[in-house]
Amino acid sequence: MKLTQTGLQGKDMALKSVLYMSFELGNRMWKLTFTDGRHGPSHFTVAAGDQVAVLECIAKMKVRRGLPAQALVYSCYEAGRDGWWLHRWLKAQGIDNIVVESSSIEVRRQARRAKTDRLDGDKLLAMLLRYHGGEPRVWSVVHEPTPQAEDARRVHRELQRLDHERLSHTNRIAALLVLHDLRPGHVGGRHWAAWWDDHRSQVPPLLCAEIERECERLEMVKHQIQTLERQRRHELAEHAQPAVAQLARLRAIGLQSAWLLTKELFEWRHFANRRELAASVGLTPTPYDSGDSQIEQGISKAGNKRVRALLVELSWMWLRLQPDSTLTQWFNRRFAAGGKRLRRVGIVALARRLLIALWRFVTDGVIPAGATLKPVGA
Repeated sequence: MKLTQTGLQGKDMALKSVLYMSFELGNRMWKLTFTDGRHGPSHFTVAAGDQVAVLECIAKMKVRRGLPAQALVYSCYEAGRDGWWLHRWLKAQGIDNIVVESSSIEVRRQARRAKTDRLDGDKLLAMLLRYHGGEPRVWSVVHEPTPQAEDARRVHRELQRLDHERLSHTNRIAALLVLHDLRPGHVGGRHWAAWWDDHRSQVPPLLCAEIERECERLEMVKHQIQTLERQRRHELAEHAQPAVAQLARLRAIGLQSAWLLTKELFEWRHFANRRELAASVGLTPTPYDSGDSQIEQGISKAGNKRVRALLVELSWMWLRLQPDSTLTQWFNRRFAAGGKRLRRVGIVALARRLLIALWRFVTDGVIPAGATLKPVGA
């Protein structure tokens, strides 16, 4: 089926003065694909980030297709490294843009299929026509965050990266010392400086210099971590993060976990129901029911992986620190007596229920049934 026919059956789209556009965003070049719904696609290539060239291509296509200058423009691109700046810029130019989840774009199922930026642009454009032609579920449209919510994610994500860097430096120093049968208790800890002064002479000079450079990088990373953690503590002390403070009142949830849940999820978007909430972190089932085959494939894992991993960790903590809660009692009845595999399955189910309970606690103030709060000032 031709591009101009896809998704337009039963719709008199050709009577509208509309221009459709898709972006294939590369690191150096962008591929732009256009159609007006009546003719085949037209392709342009512009330098990445060249906003003037994009507007010139749009104006050129309107003239080529005989569309008025004020004709509507619908556009789309896949969510990726360019983030949201392009979406907001397009909206500021009066262009109706959507950002699409890459994994929701349908592809051919042959063992070998052709894949080029040109073909990908044509496919995006065809699906954009179907989307505006009455098929809203043809793909998944990514929720647009506010600039403030997007920026609020930076602190804890940087802390996670810095923590990985700190671990990398300490492991590297320990590995270099083992080359000479030196095994410090804790690299970079309280007693590290004194230990290193006592054993420095046992290390060859070049290796000693390398270790000291690693120590300098480790100290810089630790200083940056302390600065960010101090900033977070200050915001909490000034009551600038009420949602974080509220979540942290529950036993089994610390400040770091409460911060991540708030910034990655609860302040990121509004959820209409618990199904939307569970889908946003990939805790929805994926059944395979075709003919005589009925298989449960597990959870989708299509959502926020940071929140999903945290919820599984919090679920184990919840069982230990909230033994009288209804959620813990439900888990013990259903899964505690089973084997390791059954408990691993059950902890994912508990994570979904815990997520919904925490959402209701944050939005409506409903304390999870049987859960206890931390003492004031703890």
